[in-house]
Formats: sequence, C-alpha cells, structure tokens
Amino acid sequence: MNLQKSQDAFNSWKQISFTERQKLFLKFAEILKDRSEDFGKIITSEMNKPISQAISEIKKCAKMMEFYGTSENTLEKKVIESDFGISEVYREPMGVILGIMPWNYPFWQALRFAVPTILAGNVVVMKHASICEKTGDTLQKLFKEAGFPDYVFTHLKISHDAIKILLEDPILKAVSLTGSETAGSSVAANAGKNIKKSVLELGGNDAFIVLDDANLDEAAKSAALGRLQNCGQTCVAAKRFIIQSSIYEEFMKKFIAEFKTYKVGNPMEKDTKIAGMARADLSLDLEKQYQNALENGAEIIVPLERIDEISFKPGLIKMKVGNPVLDEELFGPLGMVLEAETDAEILELANNTKFGLANAVWSTDKNRLNFFMNGLQSGTVSINQLTKSDTRFPFGGTKNSGYGIELSLEALKEFTTTKTVLGNF
Repeated sequence: MNLQKSQDAFNSWKQISFTERQKLFLKFAEILKDRSEDFGKIITSEMNKPISQAISEIKKCAKMMEFYGTSENTLEKKVIESDFGISEVYREPMGVILGIMPWNYPFWQALRFAVPTILAGNVVVMKHASICEKTGDTLQKLFKEAGFPDYVFTHLKISHDAIKILLEDPILKAVSLTGSETAGSSVAANAGKNIKKSVLELGGNDAFIVLDDANLDEAAKSAALGRLQNCGQTCVAAKRFIIQSSIYEEFMKKFIAEFKTYKVGNPMEKDTKIAGMARADLSLDLEKQYQNALENGAEIIVPLERIDEISFKPGLIKMKVGNPVLDEELFGPLGMVLEAETDAEILELANNTKFGLANAVWSTDKNRLNFFMNGLQSGTVSINQLTKSDTRFPFGGTKNSGYGIELSLEALKEFTTTKTVLGNF
C-alpha cells in the first residue's frame, strides 16, 4: 500500500488546532449515540456479541469521544524555569500510525486507539480483524461523515504478511497492536528492526480474588459476569478465581448458581446474556484447553458442554498448581477455580503467571486490600468490582500482557515526540 496520501493528510491535519479536532470528535459522538442500534447490529452480525452488549459498546465509544472532546490539552507547550532566555518543551505528533485491532470489541478497541492518537495530531491506518471488515469500513465512513479530512483514518484490507512490508515503509512511524502474544511478538520485533515505536495490549490471565470478609453475594454476581460477558472473550475478563478456603464452599454455591443463569441465546435478542463464540476455530481451541486441563488433573465443577459449532454451556474447573493451562489465556466461557488459605498464598497464586493485565480483589478490610493493591503484578487492580476499562484512567499491562498506555489523557502523549528548545535570543 502507498502511504503517501496518509502522509499528505498528516501534513495538513497536524496544523489543525486541538480545539477544532475536539469539535469533530464531539460530532462523531453524536452520530454514534443517534445510531447506536444500527452500529450494534454490525458488531453482532460479525462476531456474535449479544445485541444489548453491542449497543453498550457503541455508547461507551461515544462517551469516550465526549471525554476527549472536552478534555484539557495536555500537549500544550511547557515553559520551564531556567537560566536560559528560552527553555520550552513541546509535544509533537509522530505522523502516520498503524493500528492492528482485534474482533472482540470491534468498535471500542479500534476507537480507543484511534481517538487519542488522531486528537494528538497523528493520522491512522488500521488493519481490523478479518471477520470485522464491515466494522472497519463503517468506521472509515463515519470519520468522513463527522467531518474529518480524507485519510486521517484509513481502513486497510490487507493480509498479516503485508504488515511486515508496511513496517518497513519510512512513512509509517509507529504501531499499536491489540491481540495475542504471538502476533504482538512478531509485530514488535519487526517494529524494533525498523526503529519504530510499538504499543502492545496482549492477553490476560486475570485473578479474581475473594477473601473471607468479602460480600459474597455481590462477589458471586460479579464473578459470573466478569467471566462470561462477551462470551468470556475479553482480555480483562476474570479467568482464575482464587477463593479463600474458609468461605470456599459457601461462595462456590452462590457462584455456580449465578453462573448457570447464563444460557446461550439468540444474539439479536436484547435479553440474551451470552451467545456463541466469534468463530468455530476459537471454540475448538477452547475445547482443547479444557481437555488438556482435565488430563493434567483439573476437576470438573460445571462441565463445558458443546451446543453447536460455536456455542457452549459455560464451564468451571478446579485447578491445582502445576497444571500448564493455568498459565494460558482462556478466551471463552470457561473459568478456572483455585483455593488457598492465607493472604500470602493467595497473592503468590495470583502473581504466578506470565501475564499481568488486570486483577480484582474482594474484601472489606482496608489493610488487607492495601496488601493486595501493593503486591499484585498487573496494570490494573480492581477493588470490590469486576475489571473494565474506563476512559478516564490509563489502561495497559505488565509482563507478557504488553506495554504502553491506552485511554486517559496519558494516551494523548503515546504517539508524540518530545522536543526541547533551549538557548538565548
């Protein structure tokens, strides 16, 4: 692909004021709110998300745009006190930025990358997941409808092999990928080879910790939703449930009862809480992980039962330390349960993973919560609630969950360069 048109668009777009860019995003937000059901149906038709959750995704995108559309300009020139006649620090946009986006939140993932990147003065070229090409095309049309100049946002229909070629193009300045470890490693290696910045938001294997002084009713409801929302196909979904031994039986009764209320339905019906997975091959991958876990000693709590090519009755399995599946990301309606006695043991279990995206802990004791807040190795720690991204706060991971920041005002700086000006007139 020839990126020159994107470069030409950048040369003009970076001259547009921050305030004028914000006005366009506020117009975009209104379009999303006015037609949220139409856009939600696109999501559901492409990857089977229940329509009520798809509409919520669109509305969340609109709120994000309103946040950025009314935010302060953190990129403004800073004057530093010094003995020089001029001492200033500037934040300047980098240029053409590539986004490689996943299918599980087709609008949200693409826009949470694109909005702050474009607001900062960059332009975006984006490769969406192969099953979400209609979403990608729709986003490109919506940028134009909202009044953005041509080529400020461009949807690329290219193969994964073409990404390597794009990363070799001197016009392209950086890349952001949300996806698997394998894809992230490959893209980061090629970006590094070409001396280009990369931001990676990769997998998660998040712990959901329930201590013996927690509100068990609320924790059980949140645990089921945290595992099964979007059919369990969420990076920050609760995946490992670590329960304190003294309340294990009591909590599990509540958890299982809530878990079983999630019955697979028609994704186009608004009362459906869970539908099929996005693709048949993904369901096969999950089934293989389930069987591998059982072969390595896992015990069935609630069986993972196949309904059709893409659908399962959600399952729960009890795990022991050493099971290799414990260090894998389960991307689907299957949860892993562990039991431990002390806070120290629970923390050790939670951190015993190569991932570090987000963890949740439930307790009413501030001292115990502080112990976990300070000890958990993850980009986010949620207290007495399930983990979910919030536009106002930085989002990113540690360890094999990636690096770099999305969301919040910090994201405005992610694809900018710092220029220091010093001296005397």
